[in-house]
Amino acid sequence: MSELLNVEELFASNVFTVAKMRERLPKKVFQEVIRVMEHGGELSMATADVVAKAMKDWAVEHGATHYTHWFQPLTGITAEKHDAFVTHPDEEGKMLMDFSGKELIKGESDASSFPSGGLRATFEARGYTAWDITSPAFLKESACGVTLCIPTAFCSYTGEALDKKTPLLRSMEALNEQALRIVRLFGNTEATKVTASVGAEQEYFLVDKDLFLQRKDLMFAGRTLFGAPAPKGQEMEDHYFGVIRERVGAYMKDLNEELWKLGVTAKTQHNEVAPAQHELAPIYETANIAVDHNQLVMEAMKRVAVKHDMRCLLHEKPYEGVSGSGKHDNWSITTDNGINLLEPGETPNENIQFLLVLACIMKAVDTHADLLRQSAADVGNDRRLGASEAPPVIISIFLGEQLEDVVKQLVETGVASSAKKGEKLATGVSTLPDFVKDATDRNRTSPFAFTGNKFEFRTVGSSDSIASPNTTINAIVAEAFCEAADRLEKAEDFDMAVHDLIKEYMTEHQRILFSGNGYSEEWYEEAKRRGLPNIQSTIEAAPTLTTEKAVKLFEKFGIFTKVELESREEIIYETYAKTINIEALTMIDMAGKDIIPAVAAYTGDLANTVVTVKEAGAPATAQTELLIQVDSLLAEAKKALTHLEECTAQATKIKNAKERAFYYKDVVDVAMTALRTPVDKLEMLVDSAVWPMPTYGDLMFEI
Repeated sequence: MSELLNVEELFASNVFTVAKMRERLPKKVFQEVIRVMEHGGELSMATADVVAKAMKDWAVEHGATHYTHWFQPLTGITAEKHDAFVTHPDEEGKMLMDFSGKELIKGESDASSFPSGGLRATFEARGYTAWDITSPAFLKESACGVTLCIPTAFCSYTGEALDKKTPLLRSMEALNEQALRIVRLFGNTEATKVTASVGAEQEYFLVDKDLFLQRKDLMFAGRTLFGAPAPKGQEMEDHYFGVIRERVGAYMKDLNEELWKLGVTAKTQHNEVAPAQHELAPIYETANIAVDHNQLVMEAMKRVAVKHDMRCLLHEKPYEGVSGSGKHDNWSITTDNGINLLEPGETPNENIQFLLVLACIMKAVDTHADLLRQSAADVGNDRRLGASEAPPVIISIFLGEQLEDVVKQLVETGVASSAKKGEKLATGVSTLPDFVKDATDRNRTSPFAFTGNKFEFRTVGSSDSIASPNTTINAIVAEAFCEAADRLEKAEDFDMAVHDLIKEYMTEHQRILFSGNGYSEEWYEEAKRRGLPNIQSTIEAAPTLTTEKAVKLFEKFGIFTKVELESREEIIYETYAKTINIEALTMIDMAGKDIIPAVAAYTGDLANTVVTVKEAGAPATAQTELLIQVDSLLAEAKKALTHLEECTAQATKIKNAKERAFYYKDVVDVAMTALRTPVDKLEMLVDSAVWPMPTYGDLMFEI
C-alpha cells in the first residue's frame, strides 16, 4: 500500500499564506499588511523590507535560490524572469542572501517584446511589474530549482496596462464600490467590501508523448490540422464520467498534489465527453486569485503530463468531430459579512435585493452582450462555439423555470405573488431516499446560465485566461449597479422606486432571456428578431472594444483607457493572423514533406500492383478503381497545397493588421479547409502502414 497522503498538511505548503505571515511578521507589520490587503493603500518601505526578509527566509528554508515577479502579459500565458537572492560577496568572499522591500514591490521588465498593440515601440523597452499584495506569493518547483513567485501586475513606462491582471483589479474595485451602494440601500451597514468570487472548471485532453511528437500540427499549432474520424468517437456516450484509466488516474493524482501544494483547491476530476478528454474543477475564491490559480492549473497540467510521458492539450478544438474544451467561469458576488447577492433564498419573489441584483445583471448582459462575447473570443474558440457541448456565439441568459416565472409575473402584473418550488423526486425504490429536487432543470447550451447562487459563463475557451471575461462581467455589472443606485439613492419612496426599477429593467431587457435549445436554427432566427448580436468570429468581435459604448463604460470606472482598448483590438488582429499563419505553414510543411510524398509512393505501389495483376491475367478492376480514386484525391490535394502556399504568401504582404486578419479568416482558412478535405479522404484509403502520422484512433484511444 502506498504511503497515505495528508492533504491538510500538504495544502498550501508552498504558499506564503496569511497564517505564515502571522507567524513570521511582527504584529504591527502583520496588521499593516492585512489592512492594505483588505482596504487598499501602500506599505511603508520599512514594512516592505520586513515582509521581504520574512518571505525570503521562508522561501530559502524550502530550498529557493531565486525569486521572480510572476505576471500575465497579453500573450494569454504567464511570464517570469528569475533573479537569485545572492548579493555581492563580503570582504572575506562570503556570499550573502538578500531580498529587499524595493525588490518585492517593484520589478522591471522589457515591455517591447510583449504584445502591446502599438503602446510600445521596439526601442521603448522599459516596463514595470508591481506586487499584487492580495494574491499570495508561492514557490514553484521545476528543473530550475525552487523559485519564489510574486504575483504582480505589468504596466508600461508611460503607465498603460500591458497585462490581464491590472484591468481585472480595477474592475474588482469598481464592482466593490457600486455593489456597496446597493447593499447600503437595503440597510446593510456592516459590509465593508463586496468581492467577485470565481470558480473556473478546466477541460483538457491528454495524448501519448510519442504520438504527439509524430504530429507536427499538435507540436506547432496545438490542434490537429488533418485527421479523419476514428471508427469510434463519443457517440456511445461511455466516456463521460466513465472509469478513469490507470495512466490518467496516476496523472490526476500527481496533478492534484502539485496544485494542493500551491494552494489551489482542486476538488473535482472526471472524464469529459470526448475520448481522452477530462476536467478539473476548483472551489470558488476571490476573482484575482482564481485567475492566478487557473494559470497555475494550466501550467501544472502541462508540466505533470510530461512526467507521465504524455502531453496536455488545452486547445479549444484539438480534434474535429468530437467535443472541444471550454472553461466554465462560475461568477458570484459576496459581501465580507457573508451575504451572497446572488442567493435567491426560499422565496425569491419576495427577496427584493436579489431581484434588483438580478434585474441589473439582465440589463448589463443585454446592454453589453457584444462585449461579453468578445471577452471569451479567440481563434481556437471560434472552432468550438456552437458545436458539440459548447454554447452558441449568441449571448443569452438562462434563469430556469422558477426565476423566469418570477420575472414573467413582474413584467406582466408588476407583482410576483409566488415562486415555483422543487417537487419531491420519488425514486420508486424502498431503500433509496426520496428527496426534493431543484426548482428548475439546467441548460447546457446556455452561454450565461444561473445555477442556484451564481452565474456560469460557459463561453470561455479552455486555453484562455479567465481575466478578460471576469473583467468584463465586473465592469458591466458595476455600471448597472451604478445607474440603479443613482436613481434609488434620490428616491423619496424607496420601496416604490425599487419596485418600479426592477419591473422596468426586467421589461426592457427580457429579450436576453432564453431557456430553449441554443443549437437550433429556430433560436438563431428568434435571436435575430430580438435584435441580439450574432458575432461569429474573434476578429468580428474585436471592434466591440472600441465602440463609443464600450469606451464610455471602461473609462467611467477607470478600467481601461481608450488607448488601452485600441491596443487590445490591434493585438487581437495580430494574434489572429499569426495563429492562422502558423497553422497554414504547418499544413504546407506536413502536406508537402510528409503526406503527398507518402501517397505518391503508395500510388506507385498500386500502379505496380495493377500491372502485376493484369500480367497474371486478371482484370485488376478493384486495384485500378482504388488507384484512380487515390490519384484523383492526390491531384486535388496537390492543387489545394499550391493554392494555400499562394494565399499564405499573399497574406504576409498585407500591412494593415485588421485587413490581414480578415484575409486569413476569409481566404487562408478557407484554403486550409480545401487542403484538409482531400487529405482526410486519402487517410481513409491509404494503407495505414504508409500513412505518415498517427490517426485520431491512435491519438484518442492509446492513452
